Amino acid sequence: MNWKAWLKAAGVRAVKTIAQTTIATIGTAAAIGQVDWMFVLSASVLAGLLSLLTSVAGIPEVDGGASPLDAQHAKDGGVDDYKG
Repeated sequence: MNWKAWLKAAGVRAVKTIAQTTIATIGTAAAIGQVDWMFVLSASVLAGLLSLLTSVAGIPEVDGGASPLDAQHAKDGGVDDYKG
């Protein structure tokens, strides 16, 4: 497993998820009439954390979607560079 490529790809996905959650939460709160910034922050951070945890199952940009925890794939030595 190419951990550097995985961290980069998972990080990019997490940042995108945080941005999407922030925009959606602010938009929803603004429609209600008041933006609760602590709620926006906590929801966005939680979404980013969940994105990273979900990426543990594997992301298609790295090693054909193999999980970084897949011992068999690590033994094969398959390494693809991040394609994103």
